[in-house]
Amino acid sequence: MKSYREQLNPREKSEDKCCEDQCIDLKGGNKVCLNCGMVFDVHLVENERRAYNNEEMEKRKQNEPRWREFGSRTVLPNHKIDYKGHYLNAEKKTLFLRLSKIQNSLISSIERNFWEAKPRMKQLTSKLNIPEYIHETAWKIYTLTAKKKLTMGRSIEGFIAASLYVAVRVHEFPKVLEEISDAAMIPRKSIIQSLSLLLKEVLPELNLSYKPISITQLIFKFGNELGLPMETQKNALYLVSITSKMGLALIGKDPKGLAASAIYLAAKSTNERMTQTKIAKAAKITEVTLRSRVKDFKNKLGLVE
Repeated sequence: MKSYREQLNPREKSEDKCCEDQCIDLKGGNKVCLNCGMVFDVHLVENERRAYNNEEMEKRKQNEPRWREFGSRTVLPNHKIDYKGHYLNAEKKTLFLRLSKIQNSLISSIERNFWEAKPRMKQLTSKLNIPEYIHETAWKIYTLTAKKKLTMGRSIEGFIAASLYVAVRVHEFPKVLEEISDAAMIPRKSIIQSLSLLLKEVLPELNLSYKPISITQLIFKFGNELGLPMETQKNALYLVSITSKMGLALIGKDPKGLAASAIYLAAKSTNERMTQTKIAKAAKITEVTLRSRVKDFKNKLGLVE
């Protein structure tokens, strides 16, 4: 009976050609012919061994990071055995403990800051499904912020969230401040305080322009989250365009409230069953704000209930 590996690799020992001009290359762990697309071999990767406590984690650890992206490239491990598997004696344990303390004393405060901030920003970016190029811009902003010592005496979490939000606004990615605040689990006020410092001190040096989120982006964002058809979203966009030409003041008002009210009126005109509570929850505003903006639209359009 053939093994599982032999069943997956039926052509492993075969020398038959798939086409006249055979050109085999390794693509994604598979041997593939570039001309006809025939897969000749599948490389299986063994699963990592599981560990359920600290002792098993130490025993089954297969590799150890030997360098970092910044700071000292040498990492002194906490193992009590040498490379041959022999236990260290008391003298060598004392020596390595002393070397570890000396190494830690040579690490600067900004390196410690980066070691703490880098994984947090990566976790926040992954949690919000933000692309890698925005993460790189956010890390560049935070790096300059730390080098200018703006984080001293202030919240590191606030600057991480603020840097990510600034990068989102620079690249015009449809994310609102409330989403980043909820994902980072810090108050919105803390992010705004850090945001003001970034806009004054950091962005001019990086030659980056902060672009506030537009009503158009919010209409499509909220419409997709609510599952509304494209026709309703276009009607909401047309409603905003018409009322702005008629003199509706858009400056100085929260764009989330304007976008949500336009979506509500457009859904009502196309007979889409959508409640004020559901729309306000998606836009992260109160129902009072939604009703006030709807009233402004109706007054400008001359609609009287």
